[in-house]
Amino acid sequence: MDIAFLASTMVTLLKAVPTTLILFFLSIFFGGLLALVIVTMRVSGNPILSGFAKGYIFVFRGSPLLIQMFLVFYGLGQFGFIRYSFLWPFLREPMVCAILSLALCTAGYSAEIFRGGIRAVSPKEIEAARAIGMSGFLMVRRILAPIAFRHALPAYSTEIVLMMKSTALASLVTVWEVTGVAQRLISQTYRTMEVFLCAAIIYLVLNFIILQAMSLLEYWLSRHRRAIPPALKA
Repeated sequence: MDIAFLASTMVTLLKAVPTTLILFFLSIFFGGLLALVIVTMRVSGNPILSGFAKGYIFVFRGSPLLIQMFLVFYGLGQFGFIRYSFLWPFLREPMVCAILSLALCTAGYSAEIFRGGIRAVSPKEIEAARAIGMSGFLMVRRILAPIAFRHALPAYSTEIVLMMKSTALASLVTVWEVTGVAQRLISQTYRTMEVFLCAAIIYLVLNFIILQAMSLLEYWLSRHRRAIPPALKA
């Protein structure tokens, strides 16, 4: 095994990590905000809003992310009202299209995860909050949202890891993140095994960090459920 080549490849791929992280964090941020809107519509009880949310979730969970990304990157420019609007200078950029498609996709999955967390909240806790006179917003902020997020966190952490891996698809719309740079190196060196091995190590390390961060967050949010040590009981 050529250690010198592996080292130089790793250095080259590490330079693309900031682009991967930008894709990841922005897509998770905007996708999370959109998911909150979608799940609010989904549980609102309004048949029109709920129907729209169900349709959105069905489309973005039922179609491949790669096709969604191609439709955003290649398809939006075919509409004149978009091509001649103030949005076109942004939507013609590959990075913006990649972030938009990733955010739209993860919003569909995250909305269902959040809905599962909301359904896990005990009705007795909501009734107790209403009994002491909590307003709707205060009840959501202090009771519904914290409990729902805690229940949804394990599944949401899986979605976040999947989104990190999905950033690799951005290379197909000319965004030079880790996978895109790896493919370019392979076309120059024809050493597929070594290059993809280095790329896989980078993704493994990034996902390990994400999983550890989510585990710490889950541990912190569940601190009230941890058993009291016997020494303290005495």
